[in-house]
Amino acid sequence: MPSKKLLFRAKRFDVEEVQERLESGELLSRHVVRHPGAVVVLPLIDPQHICMIHTYRVAIDKWQLELPAGTLDKGLPASEMAHLELMEETGYRAGVMTHVHTFAMSPGILDEKMHFYVARDLTPGESQRELGEQMSNRILSWSAVDRLLRDGEIIDAKTLVGLLWYMRYREHA
Repeated sequence: MPSKKLLFRAKRFDVEEVQERLESGELLSRHVVRHPGAVVVLPLIDPQHICMIHTYRVAIDKWQLELPAGTLDKGLPASEMAHLELMEETGYRAGVMTHVHTFAMSPGILDEKMHFYVARDLTPGESQRELGEQMSNRILSWSAVDRLLRDGEIIDAKTLVGLLWYMRYREHA
């Protein structure tokens, strides 16, 4: 078991120094971001349309299209967080929320797992966005999504994974 030393604690993640023992017996120091995980939701308005959010990301100083998502920081299971984040960010409530995949965001430096859900049987309502969440809903057709993906307009990794997975394997969702 590698030894660990906490270097930094933030609201939603920690940074640790981890000593990894190589096959040669030598120790190698690595820095790992520890994250509680997150959910990402693909809201299906109908078979031809989805809801995305247009949101500002200060880290890249850019407005972009993303799927609704949120950190597992409220002590709730991923399935409940998927419902909560969908409602908070878009206002929609899902009659059916299906988990379809879990993936690692950047396993070379980050232990975050993203739990990908598809939301169906949506009922519109009022969003309950948190302070600092600058976003609005965008209803898009699959042909518009395809064009945005092809043209490199969508750059968010979790959104790329979710959209491309669903476009390829939707019969499994």
